[in-house]
Amino acid sequence: MAQEPGAEPLVRRGEETSRGPTELSDLATLKALAQPRRQRMLQHLTVHGPATSATLARALGLNTGATSYHLRELARYGFVEEVDRPAEAGGHGRERWWRAVPGDRRFPPRSRQSPEMRLVMDELNHHAYAADLELFEQMQLQTQAQRQLRTRGVDGEVGEADPWVDAFPYSRGSIRLTLPELRAFFEEYIALLNRYKRPEADTPPGARTVLTRFLAFPTPDAAPENPPAPPHDRPGSDPS
Repeated sequence: MAQEPGAEPLVRRGEETSRGPTELSDLATLKALAQPRRQRMLQHLTVHGPATSATLARALGLNTGATSYHLRELARYGFVEEVDRPAEAGGHGRERWWRAVPGDRRFPPRSRQSPEMRLVMDELNHHAYAADLELFEQMQLQTQAQRQLRTRGVDGEVGEADPWVDAFPYSRGSIRLTLPELRAFFEEYIALLNRYKRPEADTPPGARTVLTRFLAFPTPDAAPENPPAPPHDRPGSDPS
C-alpha cells in the first residue's frame, strides 16, 4: 500500500464507488486495520468474495474463535459487513456471511501523521507488500503448472491453453511531474478503476477478480560525488 501524495487508497471490490474518498485518520481505526490476521482476512474476502468465519479459519489456518473476533472488530470499524447467505453456498442457514465493504479509503499524507501513526502505517504497508508479493508468486506458480500440463497434456495430447495464462500486464516507467500533477495522475488512476467497477449482478460470465496496484514515488536525491569524511578521517583531526 504505497503512500500517494496526499492520501492512500484502499479500493475494495464492490459497487459503492460514488460516495467519494474517505480519509482514515483515527489512530484506533488504523490500528484495527493493521492487525496482520485482519489484513489476511480482508485479502481473502477481497480475492474470493463473501465467506463465513469457519471458511476463513480453514483457509488461513486459524480457529473460528479468532476469525469471529477479528470479523467483529473489522465490522466495528466499517471494513466488513454481514451479507445474505449466497444461494450457491452449502451448509446451514445459521452461518453468518461477511464481505469486505467496498469504498475509496485513504490515509492521511505522511506530513500529517503523528509519530505513532507513522509506525502503524509502516507496519500496515509492510504486511500489505508482503501479502501482495506472496499472491503474485502464487499466481506465477499456478501459471507455470498450467503451462506444463498443457505441454504434456492428457495421454500425451497437447492440452487447451487457459486464456488467463498471459493475464499479467506489467509496466514500468518514469515521468517528470510537479506535485499537483502527481496528485492529478493518481486521481485519474482511481477514476479509471471506478469505471470498471460494477455490481456482481452486472459482471459478465468469465470475469475474474484482478488485483491492481499503484505505486509511484520520487527518485531519491543523488548522492554527493565527494561526501564529507567522518570527523576522525579529516586532515588535522584528533582521533582520540
